[in-house]
Amino acid sequence: MKKIILLLLFVTFSVSAQKVDLSYYLPKDVTYNKNIPTPESVIGHEVGEWHITHDKLVEYMKVLAASSDRISIENRGKTFEDRPLLLLTITSPKNHGDIENIRNKHIEATNNNTVDISKNPIVVYQGFSIHGNEPSGSNAALAVAYYLAAAEGIDDLLNNTVILFDPSFNPDGLQRFAYWANTNRSKNINPDPNDREYSEIWPRGRTNHYQFDMNRDWLPVQLPESRARIASFHKWLPNVLTDHHEMGSNSSFFFQPGIPSRTNPLTPQMNQDLTKEIATYHAKAFDKMGSLYYSEESFDDFYYGKGSTFPDINGSIGILFEQASSRGHAQETVNGVLTFPFTIRNQFTAALSTLEAAKSMRTQILKYQQDFYKESRNTGSNKAIVFGDEKDAATSYHLAEVLKRHQIKIHEVKANFTENGKTFKKGYSYVVPMNQKNQRLVKAMFDVRKTFKDSLFYDVSAWTFNHSFGVDYAENVSLSKAGNEISELKMKTGTVSFKSDYGYLIPWNEYYAPKALNAIQQKGIRVKVSMKNFKNGGNSYDYGTVFIPVQNQELNTLELFQFLQKIASESNISINGVSTGLNDGIDLGSNNFSNIKKQKVAMLVGDGIAGNDSGEIWHLLDQRFNMALTRLDMRYFNRVDLSKYTAIVIPSSRLDKASQEKLKVWVKNGGTLIGYKNTARWLNSAKFINLQFESSKIDTIQNVSFENKSLQSGAQYIGGAIFEAKVDRSHPINFGYKNDKLALFRNSTMFIKADKKSYNNPIQYTSNPLLSGYISKENAKIIKNTVPFKVQIMGRGRVIVFTDNTNFRAFWYGTNKLLMNAIFFGDKM
Repeated sequence: MKKIILLLLFVTFSVSAQKVDLSYYLPKDVTYNKNIPTPESVIGHEVGEWHITHDKLVEYMKVLAASSDRISIENRGKTFEDRPLLLLTITSPKNHGDIENIRNKHIEATNNNTVDISKNPIVVYQGFSIHGNEPSGSNAALAVAYYLAAAEGIDDLLNNTVILFDPSFNPDGLQRFAYWANTNRSKNINPDPNDREYSEIWPRGRTNHYQFDMNRDWLPVQLPESRARIASFHKWLPNVLTDHHEMGSNSSFFFQPGIPSRTNPLTPQMNQDLTKEIATYHAKAFDKMGSLYYSEESFDDFYYGKGSTFPDINGSIGILFEQASSRGHAQETVNGVLTFPFTIRNQFTAALSTLEAAKSMRTQILKYQQDFYKESRNTGSNKAIVFGDEKDAATSYHLAEVLKRHQIKIHEVKANFTENGKTFKKGYSYVVPMNQKNQRLVKAMFDVRKTFKDSLFYDVSAWTFNHSFGVDYAENVSLSKAGNEISELKMKTGTVSFKSDYGYLIPWNEYYAPKALNAIQQKGIRVKVSMKNFKNGGNSYDYGTVFIPVQNQELNTLELFQFLQKIASESNISINGVSTGLNDGIDLGSNNFSNIKKQKVAMLVGDGIAGNDSGEIWHLLDQRFNMALTRLDMRYFNRVDLSKYTAIVIPSSRLDKASQEKLKVWVKNGGTLIGYKNTARWLNSAKFINLQFESSKIDTIQNVSFENKSLQSGAQYIGGAIFEAKVDRSHPINFGYKNDKLALFRNSTMFIKADKKSYNNPIQYTSNPLLSGYISKENAKIIKNTVPFKVQIMGRGRVIVFTDNTNFRAFWYGTNKLLMNAIFFGDKM
């Protein structure tokens, strides 16, 4: 009998779950313009009945903009999968007629504290579903956009607000997840969490095409989606920005403020006070619906690369919303069955409560922004920072590019100069005055922090840009070092010095040297690498310099020169012709120039492999270095003939016995196996490499209460900090680095003991390695003099391990070369 009752309840749920219509989401006391099309009339189904695909979302937004004089629409670019990055501007028809003047007045108020802001509209940026498999946001965007276009009686809101409406922060991820949820949806919706619908296949829909978590890219701005929204942000400087997310299914609804002790110290207290006042509007709206919620727990405002925190260092107020996720159409939870329409309604409600707060607090929030920039202008110093790399123009350029995207003023170096032992060369370095409007943002980018109120972090605790980009850096530099302001940033032009009948040299210091080397090898040209330093024609060349002999190539002298000109231009590098092989040091015919094997690289992907890490490697090789990367899925790995591959990368995983044996044979036959993070432990246990690990003794910590047990263990986690290592520049893993110290990102607690022989420790943490970020006292003792890199010979091959990600989030330019060295020069280690 009980089984029958349960079945009847399930069937009743299944039927009713499909009967939600638009009125379920909309306020009940409002009439709507019948000339405005509803979502269903355009996309063919009701909001929440199916997961919206990005193409249908775009279609509806375009129809809505064409139907309403409250909405204009623009396409700001494309994703990696060529999906449009739309932005709707929603305000009153009167404001639309004067929109550019309104924007100019709004920006002027941030430049001049005497501007009267009392009659200015407030600007609110509303963005949805930056994680594609947190879809209630983008699905709610359908209903919110309809409401703002069709609702009657909201003239006061529209007259006093300009809404920048971003219906999908992550089009590629949203499309990927919608496809999964819809193709696995049953006619009778099954809320059993074990159903296939609620378990996406790898890599899942959270990320963009290259598997980046885009809610970490607001500050580094490395991805096309980020660049579009950051351009919109700085164009308008919105007063409030909302970021609609989802969290675990057994939760309720979260809105900020987050945990007070985890707010970045650079964020003004007034920002948090206003956020807390705005929260009262959310609470009132959710109380009216009877929906559960919480605040000031779980999430923080520390890392400025997140959507809800980035606005806080730009005079705006960022607000995070986290809705318990149905992860499909309905799912059983500890709070009962959580339906997809319910999650959408909560997001819809939060969107409207934000607008209500913005309207009611308009002058207060506008004044806060004006005062923020007034203080920023008044507290800047008459000094500057300078960064650059005298041997690597491209990396310096890319850091300058980030600053320009954030509308930070940068200058060229007036003339070469030396500061703190570092040479800053014109054309390779940039000066950033600290007496400018965005100096607080500059401080946030280059911030060094080693002490914290709290020991737990939702994300990284350090991102210091001069370390992540690996450039030389000095602060408190005289403004007299600054040359002309750079209005249009240009990368150094690649050149070949002259046509040679003998050979060409490519310094390995430049960031795009691996791109050039790969293109040269793909053309069938023989190349060698220098294992020692030398001088030729008055120029000094470091370890790792690439030598291209002219003779005995498939191309004749002129063809080779013309081809290298093309490569130099495309890779923005300098290629130097030589007229003699006689050097100061090793000569060009020396055996210390070693042949470089043409590379064919593979990487393991699929279940059990770290999605973010593998995506970052894919992006690095594919987008930056134009290298073909074969991604071998674990589903069929054991059926693949590995003999054609020279290097295989395992981002973070462990393999079964059959895969182990297959890889061992391949390595012994001459392959280079490159393992990251937890792969190192597996490779050690599987006898690929012999490692010894250090570990801290956290179980000896006394006087910890049951309540604080998780806090104590969490404090041992390294969420993301930066550490200094000394490097042996003669070792192939360090080819191309000019300094004997290197900044490394770390977010693991894997500590490998150094070898007794110093030459086996080419990268080794110093005795006081913390450069920026948080590490517990226990782990700080252990990390000293350990090594983040090891290589060992196995048969004719090599096994290489890194304890941490050298390609983190695409903005760690400074350590990208480590992976490229492992690929191209692994057989020489």
